[in-house]
Amino acid sequence: MVFIGEDGLSRCSWCASHPEYIRYHDEEWGYPVSEDQRLFEKICLEGFQSGLSWWTILQKRENFRAAFEGFDFHKVAQFGQSDIERLLQDKGIVRHRGKIAATINNAARAIEMQAEFGSLAAFFWRYEGREEARHIEGVPSVTETSKRLSKDLKKRGWNFVGPTTCYAFMQAMGLVNDHHPDCAHHAKAEALRAAFTPPAVA
Repeated sequence: MVFIGEDGLSRCSWCASHPEYIRYHDEEWGYPVSEDQRLFEKICLEGFQSGLSWWTILQKRENFRAAFEGFDFHKVAQFGQSDIERLLQDKGIVRHRGKIAATINNAARAIEMQAEFGSLAAFFWRYEGREEARHIEGVPSVTETSKRLSKDLKKRGWNFVGPTTCYAFMQAMGLVNDHHPDCAHHAKAEALRAAFTPPAVA
């Protein structure tokens, strides 16, 4: 479903509740990303979202960036127990011990992945879901591709990367185009995806 904004443009209905949500939809969601730090940030924030709404995480995103060194995974991988205790006192983020520990663990796994594939982007873009760029009865929360990605990440030691988390990551980072066909940004996302060349495995 879509709604018509004050500017007369149609947009996916999920972003209608707040101007910041609209900005996120218009400027970020569904456009292909190749920067490793952004990919790491997003997979971690989707993990923090588990059981919550993305709106909750989006409101705290700058706090998360400050708390986790801008999601520079080379720095986050060096966090220790004292950092976990410090972050558990940080009211600006989601204070969940398991999710904080998972982010630190996943930073170390990201370094391993970068060494193996040349970049996180080269790994993640192997799971591009062109066959899933559809919008018939609604947006799915899990797909066969997101299940495969989740299984692969878990095999590599990542935590808080279930199939639903992985599909939300795929949607946001442009691995699929789930803008509604009637959304004014659907064509833009499709054009950017068509012009995007995924990084090659090193």
